[in-house]
Amino acid sequence: MNSDAPAKPLASWKGTDLFQGEVLPTLTIILRTSGCRWNRCTMCGYRNERVSGLGTRELEQYLRAQLRWVAESYNPEEYRMVKLFTSGSFFDDAEVPPPVREEAARMFRGKLVIAETRPEYVTGERVSRFLSGIDDGSWKIPLFVAIGLETTDDGIREKSICKGFSYGDFCIASQTARGAGAGVKAYLLFKPLFLTEQEALSDMTKSIRDISKTADLISMNPCTVQAKTELEWYWKRGAYRPPYLWSVLEILAESPVHVTCDPIGGGKARGPHNCGTCDATLIQAIRDYSLNGDRGLVREALAVSCSCKKEWEFVLREERPFCMPLTR
Repeated sequence: MNSDAPAKPLASWKGTDLFQGEVLPTLTIILRTSGCRWNRCTMCGYRNERVSGLGTRELEQYLRAQLRWVAESYNPEEYRMVKLFTSGSFFDDAEVPPPVREEAARMFRGKLVIAETRPEYVTGERVSRFLSGIDDGSWKIPLFVAIGLETTDDGIREKSICKGFSYGDFCIASQTARGAGAGVKAYLLFKPLFLTEQEALSDMTKSIRDISKTADLISMNPCTVQAKTELEWYWKRGAYRPPYLWSVLEILAESPVHVTCDPIGGGKARGPHNCGTCDATLIQAIRDYSLNGDRGLVREALAVSCSCKKEWEFVLREERPFCMPLTR
């Protein structure tokens, strides 16, 4: 076991989330695990946050210690929703052994739980067993299986993100989760590698429209440049720019359903940003909209006057995609 690995989650924090018209106090937990078995996504920095050298029994003990740390650090009466993340997939038995999931279910019984996973680990038995553990009758649907679909375009997901599964795989996992009594949440990624601002905007608008009848909950993540990723390699060489906040607002304004969005790293070079002058105002509007669903806030933010809006409009109109030479 890595002796430097602390017996506490990679990260945890309290916040608020909008759910069916109600703002709920939320606890978010990112468990430090043995890591994602796919481990190839171009933008993901969590593959660097894993604990190595653990056998199955040691891994169980290590995860149980993290859960104990959470229980000792947070009063369960102060949150109603729990969002569970890992370095990879919560429903991967090799990453989160079944006894640990059972303990987590007992610990969060009565809470509304959102648990993230890749689609290949979604089975009826795993979902139904965890759901029965957390369900005390408080919620009509106590569990939402969350999957990082990123986009409904298989080509973009494969070539720009290297996600390793198809839209069809997501749909099958969604059907399996629903068959076990759970809901479905989709995470979408706005502006992965190799897309122009306009291509990314069009892709995200279409993806939200495509997924709006399949997923119960949708969250859009404007891309942030994380350390030690392929995305960072391109960004450091001037070959990638995170999305404009104007684009984020445009997508939210045109969405047929409510989409939550928290611009992580917003206003900074590695995160979604504009010119620096208008960023804070627009980020706050995006976060407020995520909590109250008031589309008027988005439209008001889009109407904010700033010189960088012309730059954004120019980029949308004139930016061209990278391409390979047609001849040698």
